Amino acid sequence: MAATSSSASVSLIRGADVVASPWKNGGGVTREVAAHPAGAALDAFVWRVSVADVGAAGPFSRFAGIDRTLVLLSGAGMLLEGDEGAHALREPLDVARFKGETAIDARLVDGPTRDFNLMVRRGAATGDVAIWRDEVRAQLDADVVLLFCAQGSLDVALAGDTKATLASNDTLRIDNARALRCEVEGTGALLAVCIRYTEPPQA
Repeated sequence: MAATSSSASVSLIRGADVVASPWKNGGGVTREVAAHPAGAALDAFVWRVSVADVGAAGPFSRFAGIDRTLVLLSGAGMLLEGDEGAHALREPLDVARFKGETAIDARLVDGPTRDFNLMVRRGAATGDVAIWRDEVRAQLDADVVLLFCAQGSLDVALAGDTKATLASNDTLRIDNARALRCEVEGTGALLAVCIRYTEPPQA
């Protein structure tokens, strides 16, 4: 996909093209949507966005120095119990935030779940996830923005005449999204991930 302005660049990541791989602890399957640096090992990324299928209760993999945001995408829910308290994700789009080094045990409410996961290396970057439903008008301002379609089908238009239609599990990635106008139309929900580097990123 072509650049939308002289600075921002856009790429479309189809959910059907994302490859599944085992969890770090071998207890489930994850699909890496995007990461920086591209292809970085699990102990070397600055940030990573992935979708995981959780089929059984058990401990989460630990990631020292990583801040995590977890969003329930589908399923009856998940209860997380850790050193720093408990998190209950009972409805799709419920969110939990916790440190990656925290010991977390996950219990499924009633069968498998699918979850969205943002991991950001503390001190190198910050990241947040906002939930956008149906029609949204926003101005993007981050080093990297990822718009992940969690539900439905949504049309995204960016200043500069870049347009894309996102189905469930598709992602629009925008690098150098500085003061960039974004319009969303349709019926569904997007997870809007904004990542800002606190130190110059390595190529």
